[in-house]
Amino acid sequence: MADGTGQPGPELRVALFTGNYNYIKDGVALTLNRLVAFLESRGVPVLVFAPVAESPAFASAGELVPVPSFAIPGRPEYRIARGLPETARQRLAAFRPTLFHIAVPDILGYQALKLAERWGVPVVASYHTRYDTYLRFYGLGFLEPLGRRYLRHFYNRVRRVYPPSESMAEIIRRDGQSQAVEIWARGVDSSLFAPDRRSMDWRRRLGMADGEVVISYAGRLVKEKNTAVFMRVMNRLTAEGRAVRPLVIGDGPELVSMKEGLMNGVFAGFLHGEELATAYASSDIFFFPSESETFGNVTLEAMASGLPAVNALSSGSNSLVQEGATGRLVSAGDEAGLAAALAALVSDAGLRQRMGKAARQRALDYSWDSILSGLLASYERVLHEAKSTAHGG
Repeated sequence: MADGTGQPGPELRVALFTGNYNYIKDGVALTLNRLVAFLESRGVPVLVFAPVAESPAFASAGELVPVPSFAIPGRPEYRIARGLPETARQRLAAFRPTLFHIAVPDILGYQALKLAERWGVPVVASYHTRYDTYLRFYGLGFLEPLGRRYLRHFYNRVRRVYPPSESMAEIIRRDGQSQAVEIWARGVDSSLFAPDRRSMDWRRRLGMADGEVVISYAGRLVKEKNTAVFMRVMNRLTAEGRAVRPLVIGDGPELVSMKEGLMNGVFAGFLHGEELATAYASSDIFFFPSESETFGNVTLEAMASGLPAVNALSSGSNSLVQEGATGRLVSAGDEAGLAAALAALVSDAGLRQRMGKAARQRALDYSWDSILSGLLASYERVLHEAKSTAHGG
């Protein structure tokens, strides 16, 4: 196997550590499963360590070694690993990894980092979530400085940090978490998510009138996605008498409050595959006010489906949405500004069409094969560097 420099490199054997691999079908789990399937298709052995639940949400790729975990208080759908037990360490030792990939800087991730240092195995880490921003949504904002210090302590000990966007990379460098940063973007299946999936019949079955402008949200229904902002802004547009219809695609703890508080809302539930692609394409505008994303898989899927996106200014959306070209970027705190951006698109079908076409063209740049091949090449460079360091090169 080449190492990214054209020279033969050591055999790549990847141990992946994450907080969720198959018990919730969220963006992180789907991305990591796609990565494992890709690596195995290229002949790279992979062993995954993660918490599990009694009933997995989907069939996962590769071999998964369960680790003990407990449900998060107040958010029981998610689990926290309690660490790497001796049985798992023995399985890991038998696997003989040459690279550790840590996806979450939790207890499991930290123990994996210390073990890799003891074994002399190079470590890389992917950056999926703005954990520091989560704290403020649960009354723990005072812990943000402590959280940032821990992230600096953790990520400065790995050879590469892989955020999914340049805007997130800038934050990591600026905060002093790491300077060894390389972008690992996300891809989209542009044949699945495409404008030709649009279906007026699908809309009508859900009770949406042909003349209504459907504004969709997709993702987990949780506080940190700013679901409350989505509700207030959409209710504002409805109260103004605009012919809009909110479409909520997803599920989660905030579903009940959204059903109670969102005027005229349509709730499609959790969708995937062709059904999800049809829901996106059958919408007219995508509205995503979350500030906690490091990338925004749902935004990319909506763009590939030909939708203009109105998003909150955030580390993920800033690298995807081109202000004024493929959509609008407005501070999540400026609800009047978000409503105005949406209202302009609601009232101008031509503008929606122009921005939607531009969004589709931008999404075509995000090919999964190219993106995952780039990550594999980075893995190989890391192995080469580690080998050179070990030999005093």
